[in-house]
Amino acid sequence: MYIPKHFAEPRDEELHQLIQEYPLGALVVNGPNGLDANHVPFLLDTSIGAQGCLQAHVARANAVWSESQDGDEVLVIFRASDSYISPNWYPSKHEFHRQVPTWNYQVVHVHGKLKIRDDEKFIRGVVAKLTRIHEARIGEAKPWKMTDSARDYIDAMLKAIVGIEIEILSIVGKSKLSQNREERDRLNVVQVLAVRDATDMSSAVLKAMTS
Repeated sequence: MYIPKHFAEPRDEELHQLIQEYPLGALVVNGPNGLDANHVPFLLDTSIGAQGCLQAHVARANAVWSESQDGDEVLVIFRASDSYISPNWYPSKHEFHRQVPTWNYQVVHVHGKLKIRDDEKFIRGVVAKLTRIHEARIGEAKPWKMTDSARDYIDAMLKAIVGIEIEILSIVGKSKLSQNREERDRLNVVQVLAVRDATDMSSAVLKAMTS
């Protein structure tokens, strides 16, 4: 990923937070038929390994696990907030007319080694953690849990998925949030986004720019 110095995000805690807030990652593998990408919700566990690990599960019918081997190098892309930025939002544009449209966004790229975890204990644990985290995020008065369903049904569903674990080798992030603009231009972008706040994604960009 191309990362100009002023857009680099070196803070591990910020990168981890982005993964946790936007856990649906694009898992990219180089399989027998070339590059392939699958969109998978991940758990980040920073207590495992030197740089942490990602845990998830995929459908047993998904060839991504059967066509991969332990130790294969993979890339996981976490796309956070993004928003189109118009040149009209820059005060300097109206003076010099030398600006062009751009896009503000945050992304995290994780490079790691894949491990297939086709064991019931691991899979059950990953599903339980994912459920607990995301039921809490949506604020259900009575969060759903696996024991809400019949045991034989859950057991059958767990047999239909396979666990994966990715040892993190490197993690890089890019926060392109108008840091390369004049301060008056950047501040006016913040003000415009605050007024427009048209989508959840632009709202998230606004939050990132003001944090």
